[in-house]
Amino acid sequence: MNIQIFGTKRCSDTRKAERFFKERNIQFQFRDLSEKGISKGELENILRSVSLEDLIDKNGTQFRKRNLAFMVYDIMFELLSDPLLFKTPVVRNQNIATIGYRPEIWKEWIK
Repeated sequence: MNIQIFGTKRCSDTRKAERFFKERNIQFQFRDLSEKGISKGELENILRSVSLEDLIDKNGTQFRKRNLAFMVYDIMFELLSDPLLFKTPVVRNQNIATIGYRPEIWKEWIK
């Protein structure tokens, strides 16, 4: 099992995801999106499990700051150029990924 958590330290769901894996003694790699974004290869891997449209946080502060609600934009380009547009946490286990706090799915990974 190779767990990666992409999120921000300020996100409560990201902290809950970290706690979920810590409580079960499962090691994970955390990537703070406010410090370093997701590479194109990682994004393509995530897109095998999740749709591109579901990854962008249309209710988030960054989306509003950039006025993306009123623009035509390339979602993949925007996500790669501004990682704070992602819904968080994005939790990946090899080729499977989830968005948000999804303990019911993560429990299946552990079995």
